[in-house]
This record gives sequence, C-alpha cells and structure tokens, in this order.
Amino acid sequence: MSNKFHRMEPNGPQGQGLQDWGNVPTDLVVSGSPHQTGHRYLDEKATGVSAGVWACTPMSGKMGSYPVHEYMTLLEGSVTIVHKDGSELTVEAGESFFIPKGTHCQWIQPRNVKKYYVIWNDGSGTQPKDADTLRAIKIDTEAKLSPCAGPDPRFIIGEQPQWTNNLMFADPTGQWTVGLWSTTPYEREVIPFPRHELMHILSGVVTLSDGQGHEEVFKAGDTLFVSKGAPLGWKCSVDVKKIFCIFLEK
Repeated sequence: MSNKFHRMEPNGPQGQGLQDWGNVPTDLVVSGSPHQTGHRYLDEKATGVSAGVWACTPMSGKMGSYPVHEYMTLLEGSVTIVHKDGSELTVEAGESFFIPKGTHCQWIQPRNVKKYYVIWNDGSGTQPKDADTLRAIKIDTEAKLSPCAGPDPRFIIGEQPQWTNNLMFADPTGQWTVGLWSTTPYEREVIPFPRHELMHILSGVVTLSDGQGHEEVFKAGDTLFVSKGAPLGWKCSVDVKKIFCIFLEK
C-alpha cells in the first residue's frame, strides 16, 4: 500500500475487481463451501494490522474464540453472530459492527456477503479482564457524543473547530479503538497522519488533500482508509460525522 489516503471501493481500487483468496479452511466451517475474494489496502506484518474489502459465499462457521479484533461495515448480505450464551446479533447491509478478540461466537451468513474491514491481530498476549462478557457490537450511529480534545491549533487555518466523540471500544492495550466522531467546519493544513484510520462518513462533506495536487471529496456513505504517515489535509464547510476505527501503536 502506498503512503496516502485511499477511497475504499466495493470492487477494489478503480473497480479493478477482487483477488481470489480461495476457500475458507474446512476446519473453520460447519456448513457451506465458502469461497473468498478480496483486496487489501493495508497488510502490515510488523503490527498485525490489515484493512480492505472481503467477499464470501454463504457459510456457517464453527463456534469458537474470535482470533482478532475486527471492525466491519457490511456492504452486501447479512451476518448473524451467535454468542456462547445463545444471544445473537444480526447485521444487515449498510450497518457497521465490531468483534473484540476473544469473543466466543459463531459466524453465520445465509447469502453472499461483502464488507470493508480493519483487523488487528494483537500478538502481545494481553488478555481482556473478563472474556465471557465480550460480545459483537453493532455501532449505534445515533449514540450520544461528548466534547473531546480538538486538533493542534498550530495546524488549523482559521477558526478552531469543536469536536465531539463517543469511544465505543478500546482493546486492553488501548491501541485499537472504534467509535463515533464529529466536527464543526474547519480547515487543517497538510500534515503526516499520525495513525492508521478507517473513516466511514455518516453526514456532511469533507475534502481531503495530499499537498501534491491530489484532492478528493468524501460524503455520507463513503469510506476511506488513511495509513500512518500519509500526508493529509482536511477541509469541511459543514459539520461532519463519521465512524472511526483507529490503530495507534504504543
């Protein structure tokens, strides 16, 4: 992946199609012969972080401990997550959810599924305080937001914005987080982005730039991924609200 921001597309960059990723291993499957295709916008072996688009034919997986932290925005189909205690979470196309590592659950998709994802395969061995309480969680896009710290004023062009957020999940190490964020209109000069972040725009319009003549406009329903260190400028003339999934290595 090049060091820049990427508009995530259901069929990969510039609609070029998804690569064949083969079948889901049979030892993970209860029913179906699930075949996978996908594209990775990030695959960082050193940290265990990856992001991309994944598609798969119908399947039911085995009940077990979820092996990674994963955020997902569902593009097509539906997924039901069955927890060890029998409780279920069903996610439909257009909705976003996440599964903490160690969640004891089963994945069931009755028809073809396509999703954007951000995965962190935490290799630190850090364990949750109580794994039995872990659940897949659907993101409530109407959840209440509270004031939070704003951008470094050294990089703001014009009036300082007002930020609010709702941190819905942080892994036990505090490096992988998921939540909601909003801002009033503001402009920020191009700086090296300090983290990996998926942004799913819920409302408003923002123009992002790389300082080298490339600009793109993102609006409600769009999803983008920014890699750590990518040059990124921000400009919005209206309020913007987004879902975020961040990895910031400590």
